[in-house]
Amino acid sequence: MQKINQKGIDRRNTGFTLVETLVAIAILSISILATFTAVQGGLQASISAKDRITAFYLAQEGMELVRNIRDNNALNKISGGSNHWMTGMANQSFSPNGICYSFNCMIDTTTMAITQCGSTAGTWPPCPNLRKDPTSGLMGYNGAWTLTNFRRDITFGVPYSLDEVIVYITITWTTKGVTKSFQVSETLYNRQ
Repeated sequence: MQKINQKGIDRRNTGFTLVETLVAIAILSISILATFTAVQGGLQASISAKDRITAFYLAQEGMELVRNIRDNNALNKISGGSNHWMTGMANQSFSPNGICYSFNCMIDTTTMAITQCGSTAGTWPPCPNLRKDPTSGLMGYNGAWTLTNFRRDITFGVPYSLDEVIVYITITWTTKGVTKSFQVSETLYNRQ
């Protein structure tokens, strides 16, 4: 026997049942969760890409700073000065015990001075993290600037001849507990 209301409509076939409602809510929840997961993955990839781009530019800047020192030495020599083309970067005898042959070195972007990061030869101590000037955005080692997550180590490889040297620049950073690094190398030549 069918239940018919006063208007003649069968009530068993109208509206949603409780099971249909729960299934619809579950499907909606899963689709919203999937969307949030995709957005979170995109944000993490964006942060990782930003860090890799920053590392690339810091390595490029380090290489440009080393080239600048080499070029200034060449200009000094042309102008009658006595600077060797490697002055300020390594000792002139190209000994494996030179300033940056047995040590990681850092370069101060404001003074253009290359200094050793450690005091014990052969231990390869890491350089300190770079700092960022909040007003200019310049990176360097000024203690008043904001500490960053990036470290730049500059090392010179033993040269093939007295007129060339290999420069290695390694940028290291940590993202969410994972340490990553990016290295570039270039052979510099004596242009004098």
